[in-house]
Amino acid sequence: MTPRDLTFVLGGARSGKSVHAERLADSSTLPVTYIATARVSDDVEFSARIAHHRERRPAHWALHEAGVDLAGAVAQVDAPGHCILIDCLTLWLANLLCPAEGEAVSLDRYHAQVTALEAAFVDAHSKLIVVSNEIGLGVVPLGAATRLYVDELGRLNQRIAALSTQATMMVAGLPLALKTAGAA
Repeated sequence: MTPRDLTFVLGGARSGKSVHAERLADSSTLPVTYIATARVSDDVEFSARIAHHRERRPAHWALHEAGVDLAGAVAQVDAPGHCILIDCLTLWLANLLCPAEGEAVSLDRYHAQVTALEAAFVDAHSKLIVVSNEIGLGVVPLGAATRLYVDELGRLNQRIAALSTQATMMVAGLPLALKTAGAA
C-alpha cells in the first residue's frame, strides 16, 4: 500500500497559498488535475478572480470543476502517479453552508460530505495538495451564520491537517512549515 501523500496549504486572503500550491504541484513532475470548488456566478469581481487563477495555471493541467460532492470528484480523478490540487476548501464549505437558489442549509448533509471527503483522502493513491483559508485569527464574527461558517471551517481545517503528511501556513507569500513529512 502506498502511504498517503497529502500536503495542506493554509493562509489568509492574498497570502500566496494558491501560488505556493500550484508550484508544489508543478514541481511534483506528475500529471496534475486541478479541482476547482468555486461556484461561478454573475459576480464580476469574483469572475475576474477565477479568470486570474485560470490564466496562471499551466494549460496541460486537467481541470475538474467540483460541486458539493468533492469526495466524488477526488475519487473520479484519483490515480497512482498523479497529483490532485484542490483549491479550495473554503469555497467548497461556502457552497455547502450557503447553498444556491435558497436551498435549506443541512448540517447533516455537510457532516456527511466532510466524512466522505476524509475517506476519499485516506483512500487516495494520488499526491494530494489541498488549499484552504485560515480565517479564525480575528475577532468572533457577528451573526449566527457567519459564526457557524468560521467555526465549521476551523473544524474542517483541523480534520484535514490531522490527515496531512505536510502542512504549510502562508503569510505574506512566505511558506511556514507547520507539519513536515514523518512528523505527527
